Amino acid sequence: MIIERVVANANEVSVDHLHKEKVYLASGDLLKRVQRVKTDHGRELGIRLTTERELHRGDILYMDDKNAIVVDVLSNDVLVIRPESLEVMGVIAHQIGNRHTPAQFDGDEMIVEYDYLIEEMLTRQQVAFSREERTLNEAFRPIGHSHD
Repeated sequence: MIIERVVANANEVSVDHLHKEKVYLASGDLLKRVQRVKTDHGRELGIRLTTERELHRGDILYMDDKNAIVVDVLSNDVLVIRPESLEVMGVIAHQIGNRHTPAQFDGDEMIVEYDYLIEEMLTRQQVAFSREERTLNEAFRPIGHSHD
């Protein structure tokens, strides 16, 4: 089966009454418009989205009267940084930005993909953080950059 468009999202349309198959993707794969995947029931799918669109957790790739195929996201190994002040957050954000490491923010937390060098830097500077497995709603985006 080739999937060319997303039907809807499970946050907008109920699929509770349907038999569900899930496609588990790494968060980085949410950015890919063309890929081959397998559902948790072993069904192989080709995804070839015809629009400039990313996949999201809960996207319904296929739906009929009895079945739905829904995207879910695998957890990520991340560092969750919880600086005690805005000043510390600014310093840490600057240092992480210099490494061109993408970050996400959730309330007072800064979340980056696990990197032992960042972990060492945070430990050395005595910044509060934890290493966690988290399911993220969006992918970390690669940062294009130039030092011209």
